[in-house]
Amino acid sequence: MTPSTELREGLAALRAEVAKAVVGQDAAVTGLVIALLCRGHVLLEGVPGVAKTLLVRTLSAALDLDTKRVQFTPDLMPGDVTGSLVYDASTAQFSFREGPVFTNLLLADEINRTPPKTQASLLEAMEERQVSVDGLPKPLPDPFLVIATQNPVEYEGTYPLPEAQLDRFLLKLTLPLPERDHEIEVMRRHSQGFDPRDLAAAGLRPVSDAHQLARARAEVAQVQISDEVLGYAVDVCRATRQSPSLSLGVSPRGGTALLATSRAWAWLSGRGYVTPDDIKALAHPTLRHRVQLRAEAELEGVTAESVLDTVLAAVPVPR
Repeated sequence: MTPSTELREGLAALRAEVAKAVVGQDAAVTGLVIALLCRGHVLLEGVPGVAKTLLVRTLSAALDLDTKRVQFTPDLMPGDVTGSLVYDASTAQFSFREGPVFTNLLLADEINRTPPKTQASLLEAMEERQVSVDGLPKPLPDPFLVIATQNPVEYEGTYPLPEAQLDRFLLKLTLPLPERDHEIEVMRRHSQGFDPRDLAAAGLRPVSDAHQLARARAEVAQVQISDEVLGYAVDVCRATRQSPSLSLGVSPRGGTALLATSRAWAWLSGRGYVTPDDIKALAHPTLRHRVQLRAEAELEGVTAESVLDTVLAAVPVPR
């Protein structure tokens, strides 16, 4: 299978369009494109002010997809996300009023600020792509993607996501503080009148749509992976379960996620097959949120990133 140049150029144009509003977050933009190709959900983590919300809004504007935003707060209820039954006095019956989850791209802003009961309302939607109402399933639109943001430095009044929900996210992307040159460019754009609340004035326009994404996903599904590379991905996941620094390693679901993201990365690179380097390139964003550190390792300064570095260095690479 040879990846379509037309489709790859279309997604490259998507990244260029996002760059009109977001400066210096190329890795995060690429991660979001991979998630779109894999129909997976994304957890964005970064300190306040690094353009997490702006990145999602810009992506939706460049994709011409229906988008809704939910600000997660301590008093948010599950029905505020999925929808609820409403009594209609004229018909004396209950009717279902759809919640914001019925969209193509749902921005779950500061998802760790709402209690576990409301966080769990997204579990069925993320895994089954449906919402059950009064025992009846209601399918969500296709494509459906949850992009959740969270702040890693402020823990007061937050509710950390449980492992079961973290495992539903295909990727965890971290947005670092920008480099000096990028920060100067941000300041320059604002001094020239850039308004992050008015993306149309910044010249953003749709450069792709759901149809092109569906065609691209069909090509990604045809990317080949040899038994040797497949075994390498499995060995990487199994090695995390044997790490003395971890109390929880990567599950088989994590292995299938690594396979999916590696195939998407290979396709974006213009190849119809996966290499061990593709596995290595996507191991950190795909697996970092699927492992849990032991308390003593955390006290010693060990991080999920360092554990994954050790695992990737120790697992033999097929030749």
